[in-house]
Amino acid sequence: MTIALEDVFETAGMILFENYDIRAVTLGVNLKDLVHPDPFRMAQAAGQRLGQWGSRLAAEAEAVSESLGVPIVNKRLSITPAAWLIEPCPDQNAPIILAQALDQAATEAGIDFVGGFGAWVQKGSTKADIRLMESLPRALSVTQRLCGFLNLATTRAGMNLDAIARLGELLLEMAAAAPQGIACAKFVAFANAPEDNPFMAGAFHGPGEADVALNVGISGPGVVRSVVERHPDCDLTMLSEIIRRTVFKITRAGELVGRELAKRLGVEFGVVDISLAPTTAIGDSVGRILQAMGLEQVGAPGTTAALALLIDAVKKGGSMASGRVGGLSGTFIPVSEDLGMIEAVERGALNLEKLEAMTAVCSVGLDMFAVPGDTPAHALSGIIADELAIGMVNHKTTGVRVIPVPGMQAGDSVDFGGLLGRAPVMRVNPFSGEKLIRRGGRLPAPLSALRN
Repeated sequence: MTIALEDVFETAGMILFENYDIRAVTLGVNLKDLVHPDPFRMAQAAGQRLGQWGSRLAAEAEAVSESLGVPIVNKRLSITPAAWLIEPCPDQNAPIILAQALDQAATEAGIDFVGGFGAWVQKGSTKADIRLMESLPRALSVTQRLCGFLNLATTRAGMNLDAIARLGELLLEMAAAAPQGIACAKFVAFANAPEDNPFMAGAFHGPGEADVALNVGISGPGVVRSVVERHPDCDLTMLSEIIRRTVFKITRAGELVGRELAKRLGVEFGVVDISLAPTTAIGDSVGRILQAMGLEQVGAPGTTAALALLIDAVKKGGSMASGRVGGLSGTFIPVSEDLGMIEAVERGALNLEKLEAMTAVCSVGLDMFAVPGDTPAHALSGIIADELAIGMVNHKTTGVRVIPVPGMQAGDSVDFGGLLGRAPVMRVNPFSGEKLIRRGGRLPAPLSALRN
């Protein structure tokens, strides 16, 4: 394969000036063979396995990054959903014992996050699922690197409203258990959760995966923003083509890094997640891409259409570049992690209702947004049910990462620091849906689910 000199310069420019990087390399590790009735024995074995793989991942990722000249921002691990691992453990403390062992292993190995502390409860909950759910406030508050999830809806099964009602209460417990509600930032509620997602907080190692598999999450909002800004007058058809070509290039670079790292580790290469994942770095913003397309602010009329065009171009460009596209593969619109989104909320251009409308075309959902600490549990459950219904009905992944911040009111701002950024506290509709949530039961799957 011949690489032209201009391609070398273009890639160097993306890294040096447009914040292009590999946002995450996530090694999924199967732990099902370690299941044991003694939670201490199981947790010790799980910690040892993760420690060994984690240390190798951290070292090899640094070596690949230096060799290829592409920054790798986060090294992560994901595991078999933890509720499956504690099935034979009658000890009520089993989830906490496992959580602390996983967190310690990640810390000692130099791993940024470990995901998979969660359960699939879209149709019902086993005793182990319930034990894990009830442990979430404590597990996520006493650990630093552990991330949790619940899959509460699928297009095939419908939505578990009983679990969602309880989750609203658990989120308030999580928020109270750690400063600024930060434990909630490490948890996501899903509809149609993908089994090979490299991004946190929702990564886990699904049942269809190999024993060990490496998944890569690329990030190029700065690259896409730059190319959009260089074409201020072209029509939207041409703009879509320009974005597709750009995403093609960054996907190829991401797959090159992923395959080389998997080869060095001697594991299966899984997928490239082509999601545009913003940070609070200047220019590294999905919101700024939408503004460069012609919006005065995110939230202005036309925002959802602009986002639909962007995501369509991202998916088509990535799919042309690689046969291993997977995970979420869309566009993240987290409020706290994107300067354009933060500005839109603070200026009154973007509210929670418009953000939800945007997620109808976005592959990720309501992500990293803060609400007042006195938001009722039923309102949190209602927000989650609304968002997961969008995913369930439209055969797509949607998620919710909401942070009720104790002591904060709408219009306040909370700084989480680091990659989690700063969140303006958003107003929640004051009218109640409590009676709906208290009905419980299961929201039936849509007719479109009957495809056999």
